[in-house]
Amino acid sequence: MPALDTIRRYHDELTAIRHDLHANPELGMSEHRTAEQVAKLLESWGIEVHRGVGRTGVVGVLRAGNGPGAIGLRADMDALPIPEATGRPYASGNPGVMHACGHDGHTTMLLGAARYLAETRGFNGTVNFIFQPGEEGAGGALAMLEDKLFERFPCERIFGIHNRPGMEVGNYAISPGASSAGGAFFDIAITGRGAHGARPEESIDPVLVACHIGTALQSLIARNLSPWKAAVLSVTKIEGGAAYNVIPGSARLAGTARAMQRETLEMLETGIARIAANVAAAFGATATSDFRVIFAPLVNDPGAAGAFADTAAELVGEARVDRARPPGMGSEDFSFMMEQVPGAYLNVGNGNSAALHNAAYDFNDAAIPYGAALFARLIERELPRGA
Repeated sequence: MPALDTIRRYHDELTAIRHDLHANPELGMSEHRTAEQVAKLLESWGIEVHRGVGRTGVVGVLRAGNGPGAIGLRADMDALPIPEATGRPYASGNPGVMHACGHDGHTTMLLGAARYLAETRGFNGTVNFIFQPGEEGAGGALAMLEDKLFERFPCERIFGIHNRPGMEVGNYAISPGASSAGGAFFDIAITGRGAHGARPEESIDPVLVACHIGTALQSLIARNLSPWKAAVLSVTKIEGGAAYNVIPGSARLAGTARAMQRETLEMLETGIARIAANVAAAFGATATSDFRVIFAPLVNDPGAAGAFADTAAELVGEARVDRARPPGMGSEDFSFMMEQVPGAYLNVGNGNSAALHNAAYDFNDAAIPYGAALFARLIERELPRGA
C-alpha cells in the first residue's frame, strides 16, 4: 500500500499527538516535555533513541537491511512567546507561549514517517530522525552540531520541511537553490553627554546621533550592494531617555539584517560598524556595534532538491509541485546543518490558515499525512531495498 494511504489509516492518532504538543508548547532549548514525548513514541515503535543531543534534541535511529547509506530527516520542536488567540479546544495551556509557526505539526509529520518506516522497513540503510530544539533564534541547530550531530549520526543527505499558509493542502513547493535568507541581529550602543533639555548646547545628544545612524545604515543596501543581490536591513528599536526634559547620556539602536549570501552578511557587519562609529564621531559621540549571525543562508543542494520534488510529484502529481518557488527573506536555522551536509528544504501546503508567527495561526491537521508520507517515501526512494 502506498505510504500516503497507509499513513492516512492512523491520521487520527497523529492528530491527537499534534493536539497534545500544541496544548503544551515550550520555548527554545526548554522543550523537555516535548522531547520526552517524542522519545517515548519512537521507543514504542522499536526505534533506537538518543536523548539530550544539543541539550533538548532527540535523534531516533532506524536501520533496515545492511546498506551503508544514511539519510537524515529533521523537524523542529520549539514554540514562540506569543499569547494564543485561536480559541481551539487544544489551545496552549502555557500562558504567553504558543505553537505559532507549526513546529508541533512538523514534529508530528516526522513522527508519522518514523512510525510508518518502523512498521514497513521498506528501505535498505539507516534513517536518522532529527528532532531539533530552539529553531526560533535560540541556536538549536548549532547546539546539536556542537554536540557532534553528524559525527555521531552520519548522513549523506538531510531533508526538512515547513508548512506554508496560503498554499493548498496537498501541494508542495521548493526553491532550486537559495531558499531562505541568512539572518543576523545587531545592536549599536551610543555614548554621548547628557544635559537639561533646555540646554542642548551642553550635551552631545545620543538620540540625535541614533537618528542619523539609522538613516545612514540604509545606504548599505542602496549604495554598497549590487541590485542583483537581495538583502534587507531593518532598524527595529531605538531606545534612549526616560524624561521629557532630559537629554540622555546614551542611546541604543537594534535591528536585523537578512541576505542570501554569507559574504553579503559580512559586508553588512563591516558596514554597520563603520557607519555607527564614524557618524557618532562626527557628532562628538562614540558608538560600538555587535552583529550576531543567527541564521545562515539556506541553500538547497540541486540533487537533493530534485529528489524531494520528484518524491512529492510521485505522491500527488507533477501539477501540484512547484519546483521554482521564489526564495524568501525569512530565515531557518536548518541552514547550519545544510552547510555541513547537502540537503533540501521543502514547503508543504497548510491551506488558508492565519500567517506564521500570528496569534491566530494553527497548523492544519489535514496536512499531516502529506508531510509524513513525503518523508517516508523519500527514504524508500533514496535507500531502496535491494540496493
